[in-house]
Amino acid sequence: MIKLISWNVNGLRAIVAKNFLDEFNKLDADVFCLQETKLSEGQLDIELSGIYQYYNYAERKGYSGTAVFSKKEPIKVSFGIGIEEHDHEGRVITLEYDNFYLVCVYSPNSQEGLKRLDYRMMWEDVFRDYLMELKEKKSVLVCGDLNVAHREIDLKNPSSNVKNAGFTAQERNKFESLLDCGFIDTFRFFYPDASDIYSWWSYRFNARSRNAGWRIDYFLASEDLKDKLVDAKIHTETLGSDHCPVEVTLNID
Repeated sequence: MIKLISWNVNGLRAIVAKNFLDEFNKLDADVFCLQETKLSEGQLDIELSGIYQYYNYAERKGYSGTAVFSKKEPIKVSFGIGIEEHDHEGRVITLEYDNFYLVCVYSPNSQEGLKRLDYRMMWEDVFRDYLMELKEKKSVLVCGDLNVAHREIDLKNPSSNVKNAGFTAQERNKFESLLDCGFIDTFRFFYPDASDIYSWWSYRFNARSRNAGWRIDYFLASEDLKDKLVDAKIHTETLGSDHCPVEVTLNID
């Protein structure tokens, strides 16, 4: 059995100064994946006994970035997707274990006014191709902030957001095409009709207290892992970031 957590921490240094270590210990995952760490190398040293730590830093300071903390040492760790054009922002870490690949990703945001939508569409295609190459070798788990709410049930106010970043038809279609390539949205696998459960809330307009949120953080599993899925959770009670942690448990080594 393996328990995995993914959390967009919106600045690892800031959340370490608040409650990160308490929540890390409380959640007690075998593998803990982070997005939007906003770190440069050497800025933070976290003492975690018996935990292997891996960081992918963006070249731009205070921006993007991913990290993975694992109780078990992986066979191999790689950073980025192997395409120079897309590997400057620290968005991907891949860990290879005996029976599966784990990919931690922080997908690009299309930004206000959809200024970066064209790049996002390009990213979606090359990232999907990257996952498909991995899937030909062994099972794949993908986790992270994918910056898209898949269906109307996945955000509080779908009608007013159809042209906004994270809920455009283009982004939702790319997510759908990834599922069509043989991936399972693990939370929806267990809870297909669960509503009003989100993983991100804007800091504006008291969105979290009103639960006006979006579900944009995911664990996706390749279909060959379907029979090994045990449960999926969204830890809406966990504070410290504008996102909350998401979880999946699998019956796998």
